[in-house]
Amino acid sequence: LAELAICKTLAAGGTALFVAPLRALTNEKESEWDRFEELGYSVYVVSGERDLNPRRAERADVLVTTPEKADSATRKHDSARYSFITDVDCVVIDEVHLLDSEKRGAVLEVTVSRLRRLQDPRIVALSATMPNVDDVAAWLDAPAETTYEFGDAYRPVDLETGVKTYSHGSNAFADKYRRLYRALDLAEPHIREDGQALVFVSSRQDTVQAAKKARDEIAERDIPIDSRGDYDFHNEAKELTNDTLRQSVTDGVGFHHAGLGKDDRDRVEEWFKQGKIKLLFSTSTLAWGVNLPARCVVIRDTKYHDPLEGETDISPLDVLQMLGRAGRPGYDDVGYGWVVCDHGDADRYRELLAEGKAIESRLAGELESHLNAEVAMGTIQGVEDVMEWLETTFYYVRAQSEPEEYEFATLRDRVRDTLDSLVADGFVAADDLAIEPTALGRLASKYYLRLDTARRFHRLAERETLTVDRLLATVAAAGEFDSVSARAAESDAIDRILDDRDTDLEDGHRKVFAILLAGMADAIPSDLRSDAWVIRQNALRLLAALAEFLDRFA
Repeated sequence: LAELAICKTLAAGGTALFVAPLRALTNEKESEWDRFEELGYSVYVVSGERDLNPRRAERADVLVTTPEKADSATRKHDSARYSFITDVDCVVIDEVHLLDSEKRGAVLEVTVSRLRRLQDPRIVALSATMPNVDDVAAWLDAPAETTYEFGDAYRPVDLETGVKTYSHGSNAFADKYRRLYRALDLAEPHIREDGQALVFVSSRQDTVQAAKKARDEIAERDIPIDSRGDYDFHNEAKELTNDTLRQSVTDGVGFHHAGLGKDDRDRVEEWFKQGKIKLLFSTSTLAWGVNLPARCVVIRDTKYHDPLEGETDISPLDVLQMLGRAGRPGYDDVGYGWVVCDHGDADRYRELLAEGKAIESRLAGELESHLNAEVAMGTIQGVEDVMEWLETTFYYVRAQSEPEEYEFATLRDRVRDTLDSLVADGFVAADDLAIEPTALGRLASKYYLRLDTARRFHRLAERETLTVDRLLATVAAAGEFDSVSARAAESDAIDRILDDRDTDLEDGHRKVFAILLAGMADAIPSDLRSDAWVIRQNALRLLAALAEFLDRFA
């Protein structure tokens, strides 16, 4: 559907924007859509650590990016270098249920609403998990004749789902193995009957560790694996560049994650389709990207570690997306999907599997910063504009649909209160009904700062004397790092780096401070390296912002 929409746009001489939720998916499109290049169309993919090149984007017929990159480009729409973003004729949103993501949903929502106000391109929104499709359609002004909902009756294979619990202990490492054995118990009958199983785990490292342990356990349980005696397959496996994967696949067990080389990933996917790999461990990227169904799907980990958020639950819609991979058309009559979780979470997941999950707006929690951004870029210039903008959001549509839950009766008052707060705090200047951004508001928007961080930086700039420690501690204390957690195993390394520095920082912020100090000396200890890259990337943005705050306000 996405490709047909893009082709129709290109045939009419237009340009298309494809917005995908994951860097792995955008990179996948980069290789897949070489076909457009062969037809004379230019495809430009920008995501993750790649900076968007405006001149390259302007020449592209198809621009592929993430919501964050699209947000950044649309914030600069009034610059001649970024005029390409308002010339887009068709926007394809892949996995639109990302709207419900607590971390990223609001970014997607405001970016699409902004594009519609600036240009009003054709919007094609796609998702395998969209229970309240009518709300999404209302948000996009999609008429009934162009809104399609394919329910369970359209599934080529019936799906049976369930929840299996385990006894949660005090040791997280041991708990992983308890969940792994539970997952293997669920997968074993299907593997013995010449079926396949796909097991989702929380991290790249976990895919490797689980595959190693599963190989031993399969041998211990004497589960027959045809590929062990397939010497042609063994020769094919020698082409793999990952040594651990090479040893694993010949025993019918594989792993898949975005960190593998593309050739290795492609081989794993093909061997799984061919049935040579019977048990595959993967991160959630496989649920969003490649269509790789299995008779049995097990979610071993319902939580994952985020360097900036700490331990985080998988989104309910992601859970449904993963389980939707169960059942191979043409091979299985029934697919089986299981969630393995602690007893305390079981009822919540049973309710999810029985009733589904509506897509909600996450804009309310970030309303202040996004409203400031709209004022800063000039798309809102008066109080009436604020209310017009509000009505273009998914937040407004959901509030109409669920008036009690969203307190629709007071929604406009709350938005007006938010605007008044921005004025009172110096982010926005108001003159009667006209509003305009201040220097503070522009800087906060330019660097994507939480407004409490912008306030903190503004106060710091007014101090007469500053030290390197004070600058780094201020960055470490930023609200952007509020969810960073310090593990017990990291405390000694943190204490050594801070070396009796007297700080009033919480544990997570002390960890960030330690990483920044150690990074300046290029001496980050191994205990802190797993989270250091993400923390430093975010800190670099904050330091650049702080430098401009000091230049502007000191």
